[in-house]
Amino acid sequence: MNSILLYLRKETDGNLMLQNRIQTSMKTVCRIAVIFLVSLTILVRSDPQLCETGTTEGETVIRLSKDSTQFVLGESGNRFIVWGLNYDHDNKNRLLEDYWYREWSTVEEDFEEMKTLGANLVRIHLQLERFMLSADSVNQQALNRLTHLIELAEHIDLYLDITGLGCYKKEDVPVWYDTLDEAARWDVQARFWEAIAQTCVGTTAVFCYDLMNEPILPGENEKEKQWLTSGFDHRHYVQRITLDLEDRTREQVACTWVNRMVTAIRKYDNRHMITVGVIPWVYTFPETTPLFYSKEISKNLDFVSVHFYPEKGKVDKALSVLAAYDIDKPLVIEETSPLYCGIDEFDLFINNSRETVDGYIGFYWGKTINKYLQENDGIKAGIMAEWLEYFRTKGVEILVPRSPNTQKF
Repeated sequence: MNSILLYLRKETDGNLMLQNRIQTSMKTVCRIAVIFLVSLTILVRSDPQLCETGTTEGETVIRLSKDSTQFVLGESGNRFIVWGLNYDHDNKNRLLEDYWYREWSTVEEDFEEMKTLGANLVRIHLQLERFMLSADSVNQQALNRLTHLIELAEHIDLYLDITGLGCYKKEDVPVWYDTLDEAARWDVQARFWEAIAQTCVGTTAVFCYDLMNEPILPGENEKEKQWLTSGFDHRHYVQRITLDLEDRTREQVACTWVNRMVTAIRKYDNRHMITVGVIPWVYTFPETTPLFYSKEISKNLDFVSVHFYPEKGKVDKALSVLAAYDIDKPLVIEETSPLYCGIDEFDLFINNSRETVDGYIGFYWGKTINKYLQENDGIKAGIMAEWLEYFRTKGVEILVPRSPNTQKF
C-alpha cells in the first residue's frame, strides 16, 4: 500500500487535500477487504462441503465415475489410476505404530521416498489393539497420530488406502479382544471404524477404507478355535470374521459383517470409498465364485480389491482368474509383486490386465534403491532393488493422463 501512496503523491503534484482523500479511501477499502476475507474463512471452516465444490479442494477428492466403473478426480471428472505402495512395515520389519511416535522422521522420509518413486497412493495397515484400549475405549493418542499422518500425506500429495482391524502381531492382541464372542468382537470392530471415520472425514487425502485385510470364514459344519490363521514371516495377515457359521450360510455372515462395518463408517463419513481386500480363492478353487464380491455382498462396497501374485509360467491363469473379479466396479490389485515370478512375466501380467484393472499397489519397506544396491545381502536386496526400479519406470507409462469413460488404461 505504501508504494501505491508514493505513486499517487507524485501524480497529484503536491495537492495535499486530494492526497488525504485518496489515502482515507484506500484505507477504508483495505479494511473492507480484510473483513471480507476473515468472514469467508470462517464460513468455509464452518461448512466443509464448501471445500468439496471448490476448484482446489474439490479437485483432490477421488470418487466414482457417474457409471461407477472408474475412479475420477473431484469435479473435473478426470480419470484417476492407482499406482501405489503397501507400507505394511519398515526395513526393520516393524509395523507402522511401532515407530510412528518416536521416529516420526522415518515416516516422513519413507513417504517422501515413495512419492519420489512415483507412487500416488500409500496403503497403511492399522492395528486394532493400537486404537482400542478396551471394548469401549478409543486410544485418542493413536487417532492424533493418524491425523498427523494424514497431514503428511496431504502435504506430499499422496492418497491413503486405510486398511483397518489388523491383528498382524499375534502376541500383541489383547486377551480381552481375543476372548470376545462374535457379536462383541463385531461391536469393537464397528467402534474402531467409527473412530477412524470421525478422524478422517474432513480430509481429501483418504482414498478409501479397507475393512479388513483378507478376511475369511470357516467352511460349512466346521468350528474354528482361533480368530487368526497360521502366520507368514511372523505376521498374521489373514483373519476370521466368525468361528462358527451355526445355521447361517457363508454369504449371510459375510454380508451381515460387511454391512455392519460400512454402517459404522457411513455414520460419520459419506465422502470416502469403502472396499475389502481379499485373497483370490477362485485361483485355488476354480469352481467357486468370489464371496465378498458377489452381487448381494458387494452392493455396499465401492470397488473391488484383490491380492494377486502371478506365478512363474502361470500368467494366463492369473489373468483368467482376474476376470472373475470384473463385476462392473473399479478393480484394484491391492497387493502385488514379482514374488513368485520374474520381472518379465510380472510386466506381462501388468500389461495384459490393464484393460480390466484400475490400479496396482506394490510394496515399499523403508529402503531406497541405492540402499538395497549398497547392501551385501545377496539375492533379497537385488530383488527389491529391481522391483523398486521397475515400479519407478513403469509408473511413467501407467500414469499417462486419460479422459474418463475410455477403456481402462
